Amino acid sequence: MQKILIIEDDELISHELKNLLDNNNYEGVILGDFKNPLKEIKDIKPDLILLDINIPYMNGEMLLKNLRETSNTPVIMVTSRNSDIDEALSITYGADDYITKPYNPNILLLRIGAVLKRLNNGTDALVFKDLTINISKGIIKKENIEIILTKNEMIIFNYLVNHQNKIVTRDELMTALWNNEEFINDNALTVNVSRLRAKLKEIGLVDAIDTRKGIGYILS
Repeated sequence: MQKILIIEDDELISHELKNLLDNNNYEGVILGDFKNPLKEIKDIKPDLILLDINIPYMNGEMLLKNLRETSNTPVIMVTSRNSDIDEALSITYGADDYITKPYNPNILLLRIGAVLKRLNNGTDALVFKDLTINISKGIIKKENIEIILTKNEMIIFNYLVNHQNKIVTRDELMTALWNNEEFINDNALTVNVSRLRAKLKEIGLVDAIDTRKGIGYILS
């Protein structure tokens, strides 16, 4: 049974989420220590995190940013804020999805299922040039250097590797990311591609992803 960690300081909402998850073949776990959430995340080892932006001590966006330094655990932001800035920040910091309150429980379950499905899709390892790509761990490795990708960055890179030397349209990538174009906007895709390019540059792969204006991208 897949374990989903709920990081939400409203006790009523957190228990409602736990009941929803427990009744739909997941194990819902409620975060208890807001002063040291990274340690608790490490100890719990969740398969997915539902993270509210408005939490004590450290807001959810900063917690996500810090988490991404060491972990590729998929994260869905669940928040009462309905702001393009918050959504863009969440995507930039590595969120896998973003849903606002009040949400439809069935839609939330569909989002959770889609993220976990993406996590399990595809083969576990790929090779591209002198890189070894561990898809399930979200790691690309060159000799003794390892770079951690967010789930979205790995989905994009995996798709480009599997279609290398062919132009991949932006619509194809958005469909691969969210299985439905309405769940990711054009700006969010641009942010993810830019972050992926920067990480590839760190391990010596400069200009590997070429933009074809008005069409999409090609990996060569």
